[in-house]
Amino acid sequence: MQTLTSMTPVRAGYTKQSVGGRTRIGGFTALLWPYLLIVPSIAYLVVMLLIPLVQGAALSLTDTRLINPSGGRFVGLDNYTRLIEQPLFWQSVGTTLVYTAFTVLFAVGIGTIAALLLNRPFRGRTAVRSMMALPWALPTVATALVFSWMFNLSNGVLNRGSQALGLGQIGWLTDPRWGLVSVTMASVWAVFPLVMLVVLAAMQSIPEELYEAASLDGANAWQSFRAVTWPHITPTVRVVALLMTIWSIRRFEIIFLLTGGGPNNSTTTLVVNVYREAFQDEQLGRAAAIGVFGLLLSLVVTFVYFAAERRRTKREAH
Repeated sequence: MQTLTSMTPVRAGYTKQSVGGRTRIGGFTALLWPYLLIVPSIAYLVVMLLIPLVQGAALSLTDTRLINPSGGRFVGLDNYTRLIEQPLFWQSVGTTLVYTAFTVLFAVGIGTIAALLLNRPFRGRTAVRSMMALPWALPTVATALVFSWMFNLSNGVLNRGSQALGLGQIGWLTDPRWGLVSVTMASVWAVFPLVMLVVLAAMQSIPEELYEAASLDGANAWQSFRAVTWPHITPTVRVVALLMTIWSIRRFEIIFLLTGGGPNNSTTTLVVNVYREAFQDEQLGRAAAIGVFGLLLSLVVTFVYFAAERRRTKREAH
């Protein structure tokens, strides 16, 4: 058994203890040690997130152009005033909200249903789970290429199917009525496996005894889902829906690769608008202002989520 052999004061507020031949420093060092461990993480967040956010906000108050990034003048809120007066900006806001709402709705819905099906025992379940996760593992460029071929006006598999059904050709990527539908379909296909995997993990943490008790009480499959499964996975579904919402608001790659914001600006979201302002119109200050608005939109969504969670917690506590 190791015993305390000595204790000698090192300096005010410190004690040096020798335990079984090993030395440790107590006092202030022991108090500071947990904070020292998180310094690298805080430094990373400050350098990679906080400083760029501050610089972006400052850039939005200037008339900086791409051809002269260091020559911008301070213009105050002029960039925000111009955005408010632009119909395309408000169109991009509406497109972002519609795209986000339907992407989250279908991704969470399909992902949850897939998790329910894959949680049941059947032969080859592991292989099916692996195949269902493939869309999430594919690079976004590969996904965009696959859907570009599927949506092709003359040789795409979807148009061949619609022609076989007598519906004629559909301009999935060329008709403003179908552009947003097309990018939403591609986005849902790419992200629903993540929802499936997260919800499936939550389902597998539910004790089997709860299902056995529900079965003894005469509950059928639907009643077991309502009484056992859904209450346990609801917190997980809420969190993953929040993450999907934030990711959908700032999703750029698949939209730009499929349509570039067209046809007729029907798929121009906030982030696509940022790209156009910065690299096509060369207005870095105006692009930064749109980015700030997108950040505020994400913060509002997050605030609403946590406010709703707090109200729900208080209601359940009473």
